[in-house]
Amino acid sequence: RRSPAKQVVREQLAIAKIKDELRALGRYMIDNQLVWGSSGNISARIGEDTFLISASGAWLGDLAPDDLVECRISECRALGERKPSKEFPLHREIYAMRPEINAVIHSSPFYSTLIACTKEPVSSNWFVESMYYLERVGRVGYNHPGSDKLVESIKREVMEANILIMENHGVLVYDTSIKEARMALHTLEVMCRMMIVSRSAGLEIQTVPDEV
Repeated sequence: RRSPAKQVVREQLAIAKIKDELRALGRYMIDNQLVWGSSGNISARIGEDTFLISASGAWLGDLAPDDLVECRISECRALGERKPSKEFPLHREIYAMRPEINAVIHSSPFYSTLIACTKEPVSSNWFVESMYYLERVGRVGYNHPGSDKLVESIKREVMEANILIMENHGVLVYDTSIKEARMALHTLEVMCRMMIVSRSAGLEIQTVPDEV
C-alpha cells in the first residue's frame, strides 16, 4: 500500500516533468518560428480537474517554472497569485469538453496566420503527415482575444476538430500529449508554407486520391 507522503512526492515529480516539457515546447516554438514576441500561450493537463498554462505576458522562449500557472477546470479560475494568459478560458473549455486532451497550443505562426487571414482551406491530402495531423481542421470567425464570444465560437467547433484556424488571429491546436500537439502545429505551419510557395511558383500540386 502506498503511503500518502510517497504519493504526494510522485505527483510533485510528475508535475515538475510536465513543467519541463512545457518549457521545452516554448523554446521549440521560438526556435522554429512557431511563435513570436510575447504572443502565444501553451498549457498541459496535470490532473482530472487541473492544468498548467503560461502566465500573462510570459515569453515562451524562456519560461521559468513560476511562469506556468495552475488553473482549475471546474471553476475556470487560477490557483495562486500569478495571472494566467487571458486566453486560459479557451484552454479550460477544451479540457472540460475533451477529457482525452492533455495539451493545448495557441499560437500565430507566420504562414498559418497568413492563411487564417484568408478564406483558403487547409489541405490534408498532400503527404502522409498532413493526412495524419490535418485530418480534422476547423475554422472559426474573428472575435477579440480573451472575449466571451471567442470562447463560444471555440465551443461550437471543438468536438469536430483537433486544429482550429482562428480567422485574423492564429491557430489553436490540441492533442493527447505535448509532443503530438507540437507535431500537429509544426505540420500545419509547413503545410501552409507549402501551399503559399507552390501557388506563388505556379506549381500544380498532385494530391493523394480520396480513396487512398
